[in-house]
Amino acid sequence: MNMQLPFQIDLNGKVAVVTGGGGVLCGMFARAIAACGAKVAILDLKKEAADKVASQIAAEGGTAMGVAANVLELDSLKAAHKTVTEAYGPCDILVNGAGGNHPKGTTSNEYFKAEDMQNSELISFFDLDPKGVEFVFNLNFLGTLLPTQVFAKDMVERPGCTILNVSSMNAFRPLTKIPAYSGAKASVSNFTQWLAVHFAKAGIRVNAIAPGFFVTEQNRTLLKNPDGSFTPRSEKILAATPMGRFGEAEELVGTVLWLLSNEGAGFVTGVVVPVDGGFSAYSGV
Repeated sequence: MNMQLPFQIDLNGKVAVVTGGGGVLCGMFARAIAACGAKVAILDLKKEAADKVASQIAAEGGTAMGVAANVLELDSLKAAHKTVTEAYGPCDILVNGAGGNHPKGTTSNEYFKAEDMQNSELISFFDLDPKGVEFVFNLNFLGTLLPTQVFAKDMVERPGCTILNVSSMNAFRPLTKIPAYSGAKASVSNFTQWLAVHFAKAGIRVNAIAPGFFVTEQNRTLLKNPDGSFTPRSEKILAATPMGRFGEAEELVGTVLWLLSNEGAGFVTGVVVPVDGGFSAYSGV
């Protein structure tokens, strides 16, 4: 394999499904899982993005396929499930990685000021669009619930099956400006714990990873200027991150593989693990 792993786990014979797998972070997860021997189905709203990751995995000697799927549409997920099971067999590992934010669920300023209500160019708390907020909650929460309903049926009473949800450090420490995203990811963390209890007797482990700040396609313009320098918001983030830098996608792989490993984490379920350079632990003093 061309991909360098922090350690190896044995996933030979396993079938993994990764939603949002065409993105930077979940694409990395898919590659790591494939490098451990699993057959990986990469689900993404944009099939070309999923196919690109699948091609990369194939070039690295792994087995993967891109599948178009909308995590908010049950029929789309059922069609994806049929495609995956016909090609690879029943799902053993589900990574719920699809998620994101929306500008209409975001305020313009960090702190509310009365005069903001008089400025039509700003989005204050009172201007938050219910549809925008609804979209964020649906994408993150329902986008975790629906794929689990479809693919976890394969896992019931089959030893060694596991679900990994992707939460965020926003679930621990809500960020200014993004109330919808922070609340939605908090719901993913809570749902992870609920699922872990609910599926415990069926032999399915359920955990979550909570990434801190990583530069992705979704947040690149928020964190970096066109010339590559950091934005003022980035400077604030880095000042509040004890390790003083953004994470690299590869630095999530060790936690992902540990949580997926039945040998290393067989008695671990219901946890949400932050990987954030110390951001969630820092009080600011």
